[in-house]
Formats: sequence, structure tokens, C-alpha cells
Amino acid sequence: MAYQPAPNRYKEMSYARCGRSGLKLPRLSLGLWHNFGGVDDYATAREILLHAFDRGITHFDLANNYGPPPGSAEENFGKVLSGDFKSYRDELVISTKAGYHMWDGPYGEWGSRKYLISSLDQSLHRMGLEYVDIFYSHRFDPDTPLEETMGALSHAVRSGKALYAGISNYSPEQTLEAARLLREMGTPLLIHQPVYNMFNRWIEDGLTEVLAAEGIGCIPFSPLAQGMLTGRYLAGIPKDSRAAKDHGFLKEPAVQQRLPQIKALHELAEKRGQSLAMMALSWILRLPEITTLLIGASSTKQLDENLKALEQPEFSDEELAQIDAILKA
Repeated sequence: MAYQPAPNRYKEMSYARCGRSGLKLPRLSLGLWHNFGGVDDYATAREILLHAFDRGITHFDLANNYGPPPGSAEENFGKVLSGDFKSYRDELVISTKAGYHMWDGPYGEWGSRKYLISSLDQSLHRMGLEYVDIFYSHRFDPDTPLEETMGALSHAVRSGKALYAGISNYSPEQTLEAARLLREMGTPLLIHQPVYNMFNRWIEDGLTEVLAAEGIGCIPFSPLAQGMLTGRYLAGIPKDSRAAKDHGFLKEPAVQQRLPQIKALHELAEKRGQSLAMMALSWILRLPEITTLLIGASSTKQLDENLKALEQPEFSDEELAQIDAILKA
């Protein structure tokens, strides 16, 4: 039976304008960094994607190297696009990125015009698309003039291969210069994608001020610190968790080091009537500079749990002070 999205999907989700642009994004977006690659179960990945759309999530975030193996997340997403989502392309915001290592040789990573444009062409082919909605420079390249990198993003937009330009993992100073260059090229900088969570608060040291002043949207990734800010590790390392996998960035020692803070935050969340994950997400969404959050999911149940963060009460000054004290301990 052909997939039919839930008719009430847009009534359940709230949407926020991205910076000073005309584009609105759901307050929670789905990232395909983990659980959607060639090593993962395709049926489960498809189920999560369809359920996300049913819940009003219209933004799906990818990158050329997402997998593993690299490129496989885009390929799997392309299968869903050509089938279940075929009639709903105009209801979706699809993003991809280029910057990290993707293929051998001197043109397979960083920020040159050759790499960025070639990578975008490959991503479009893997997903079966004529354009993506947002194309990112995935990381700042210290050895390539920023004019060249931003010029490649502007070219992608002007050629119709992308609708908007974004950057990821750029410092406040780099972001300010990137915004200036793109503005002069007639291609406004739409969005910045930084890592941000309770354990990594670097954007508070200048980046949020730049984004607010420049009218740039913010879409933090890893808001749950790759699962550490959930209840999964309170009783040990589950065999099916990210920390237990051979591939990926989260390792068991990192979890063990943070365990006292995780337990303390979990206790505070319970007092608020939340799970730790819900509290961690709503803590980020409290900032006015945040347009949307990138969440990951390994199941529809986990996705639904994360969506509950949108229903939670605001933080009191006392609760915010308690969180700061725990994080500084």
C-alpha cells in the first residue's frame, strides 16, 4: 500500500523562521549522521523517516560522508525520496554538506571550489535530486581562501543546485567574514550548524551574538552529546548503543568520565517531570538564536520521546543555576 502521510502532521509541529530569511524550519529536524548508512537496517531507517514526516518534521539533514560507508546515508535517503516521498518533495527541506574526507587524492576534502562543486554533484546523483535546499561548507579550510569557499557556495545557489548556503563548525570570526563575503556575492548566509549541548557550550562565547546580529539561523547538532544526555548510560553501556559500536565517535571512556554529571542531570530532569533527553533538548531550545535542533533516532519510539521536548515547561532561574553548577562540577 502506498505511503500516505498523516493529515494532521503540520498541526503537531511548530516552525521557526531561519534567521532573517523567509524559510521556516521545524523546531526539531532529523539528522542522518547515524543509523541511516549501509551498515544499518534499511527498513528501520525508512520507518523512522516516514514517522518523522508524519510528526511534522520536514527537514532532513545529510552530508556527503554520512554512513558508513561514506555516501550510503544519501543513497538510502534517495531510495525513500524516489518512493514514499516522491510526491512530497516540495514539502521537504533537504540539506547536505561537503568538507570532510570523501575520496582519495588532493581534491577529496576541505574547501576548494573543485571539491565542493564535485561533491555536490555526487550528492545530487546519490539522492536522485536536481537540487538540495541547503548546501553547507562542512568545515573551515585554513589553506583555502575563504573567498573561494564562499564563492563555491554562491555558485551552487546561483546555478540552481542549492537554494540556500550554510556553514558548519566555523568560529565566530570566520562566520562573520563568511557572512560578509556571501552578502557581497548576493547570496545571504542562511544558517550555521555548530555542535552544541550541555557538555559543549562553545557557541556561547561569541557565536550566538554574531548569528543574532547577522540574522543567521542556528541549527545545533549533537544536542544529546551522541546519546550521553539520555538515560541509556545510567546503568552501563548497552550493547546496541553508539558507545559500544566499532564505528562512530562516541567511546566508552568518554561516557564513564561524564557519568556523575549525567546522573545529577537525570535527577534534576525527573524533578521537572522530564526525561534527561527531553530536558537537554528543551534547555537548548530556550535560546532565542536557535532555529531548530538536529536530533538523531534509532527507532520511532526514540523519535517520539525527543519530540516531547517541545511540550515541556520553561526553566526557572533556579533550575538554570542548578544545571550550570552540575556542568561546572
